[in-house]
Amino acid sequence: MHPKKAIIIGSGVAGLAVAIRLAVQGYEVNVYEKNSYPGGKLSAFEQNGYQFDAGPSLFTQPSNIEELFTLAGEPIASYFSCTPVDIACRYFYENGKLVNAYTNLEAFATEAETQLGENPAHLRSYLKKAGRLYENTGTVFIDHSLHKRGTWLHRRIWKAMGAAKWSYLFGSLHKHNRNSFTTPEAIQLFDRFATYNGSNPYKAPGMLSLIPHLEHSQGTWYPKGGMISITKALYQLALTRGVHFHFNTPAERIIHHEGRVSGVVANGENIMADVVVSNVDAYFTYSRLLNNPFKARKLLKQERSSSAIIFYWGIQQQFSRLHLHNIFFSADYKKEFECLFQHKKLHDDPTVYINITAKMESGHAPEGKENWFVMINAPANTGQDWETLVSNARKNIIAKLTRLLATDIESLIETETILNPSGIEASTQSYMGSLYGTSSNARLAAFARHPNFTGGIKGLYFCGGSVHPGGGIPLCLKSARIVANLVQQQKSAHHQHRK
Repeated sequence: MHPKKAIIIGSGVAGLAVAIRLAVQGYEVNVYEKNSYPGGKLSAFEQNGYQFDAGPSLFTQPSNIEELFTLAGEPIASYFSCTPVDIACRYFYENGKLVNAYTNLEAFATEAETQLGENPAHLRSYLKKAGRLYENTGTVFIDHSLHKRGTWLHRRIWKAMGAAKWSYLFGSLHKHNRNSFTTPEAIQLFDRFATYNGSNPYKAPGMLSLIPHLEHSQGTWYPKGGMISITKALYQLALTRGVHFHFNTPAERIIHHEGRVSGVVANGENIMADVVVSNVDAYFTYSRLLNNPFKARKLLKQERSSSAIIFYWGIQQQFSRLHLHNIFFSADYKKEFECLFQHKKLHDDPTVYINITAKMESGHAPEGKENWFVMINAPANTGQDWETLVSNARKNIIAKLTRLLATDIESLIETETILNPSGIEASTQSYMGSLYGTSSNARLAAFARHPNFTGGIKGLYFCGGSVHPGGGIPLCLKSARIVANLVQQQKSAHHQHRK
C-alpha cells in the first residue's frame, strides 16, 4: 500500500513545521518553494563581514520548536540551541528616561518604579492578569480551530469565554493600559505589544494584553547562530524525516475537482496529492492558485496589518548602552498610528527598533563593530512612493538616534541594505507587504481570520501568518499544529467511514 501524499506550498516556518508533522503521520511530503532557500521571512544574509537576520528577530516559546523534535524522535541538541535573555528589551524615551524590561518580574517591577515612578504593584498585577488571560483564554483560541464545531462544544471554550471580560474584547489595548498604569511611559511600553501582530493599540482589543506574558513571564530567548538557526534546524529535521524540497519551483495552481483537492500544477506539470497545504498568503492562494477573485476580494474587507521599513546597517562602533533588543519611542505614539493606519504614510518621528545579534555572538560583526537591524513600522503597500518615503525615514531615524545616543550615527554606517513593504511583498508573497496578514484592529478580528481549512475544497488546508491564529513565529508554528491535527482527524474520520 502506497503512503498518502501531501504537498506543502511554501516553506515559511509554518510550512516547514507542517511538513515535519505530516511526515511523522506517514505522508510522503513534497514542498514547493518559489525561492532558492527555505524559511520565507525567516532568512538571513551576510554583507562585508556582517551577518543579518532578514526578518523576525524576537524568539519566545522555544517549546514550539522542542515539540517538533520530540514528535520526530530526534535530539534537538544536535540541531538547535537557545539561551534565555535577561533583558527582553531596552526602552529609550525622548524625555531621556531609559527602562530595562527584565524578564525577571521583580527586577522589571523595581526598574519601572526607579526609572519611571510606576508603582511596582501595577506591573505585578498586569502581568499576573496577562498570564491568567493567556492560560484561560489564549491557549483555547490559539491552539484550536475557531471554525470547527467541536471547539465550541467543549466545556473549555465556555471557561475561556468567562475569563475574557468585556473590557478585553470591546475596550482597546490602550484603554486597558491606561487603566492599569499611571505613568505615560509605562502605558506606551505596553501599548507597543499591539505591533507584535501589526495592529494599532488605540483600536486593537485589550485581549492583546496577554502578549507580554509570553515575553516577560515565559521568557525571551536567543537562538545560537541567530534567528536563521530556526529555519536551518527545521529544514534539516524535515530532510531527516524524508521531506522532499523543490526550490525555485512555485506552485502555479491548486487542482481540485467536485469539492476535493487533487494536487498542484508546478513547472507546467500536474502533481497529484491527497492533501495540499498552502503556506502562501491567503489572498494570493485564492487570487493566484485557486483563480477565485471573488473570495480573494472578500478577504480584503479585513484591514491589512502594518508592514515595515528595515535598514540593515554595519556600524563601525560598539555601543554599551544598547542591548540585543532596543526601542526608541516616538514622542507622539497616537499620531504615529494615525499616520500608519488612517493616512497610510510614515510619521516624521517614528518609533525605532534596533536588534543587534552581535551583542550575543561576536562572529556576527567584525571586531569592535555591530550589526544593526533597524526597523520602523510602515503602512501596507498601496503604491506609495517608497523611494521618497524611505529617504525621509532614513533622515528622521538617523536624526533621532544621533540625538538620543549623542553620537553621529550616519558617519558610522559602513554598509547598508534597505527593505521596504514593496520588497517584502515581492520576496515573501505577503500581500501588500503586510507582515501579519490582517490586523487585529477590529474587536473580533481573531474570529474573522481565514480558517486553517476551507469547507469548499476538502483536503485543502492553510497555515502561516495570514490565517488563524495569526502572525509571528509562535502563532505560525501553532497554525502548523492545528493543520496537522485537522488532517489527522480527517484521516481518522475517513477510516471510520470505510469500516
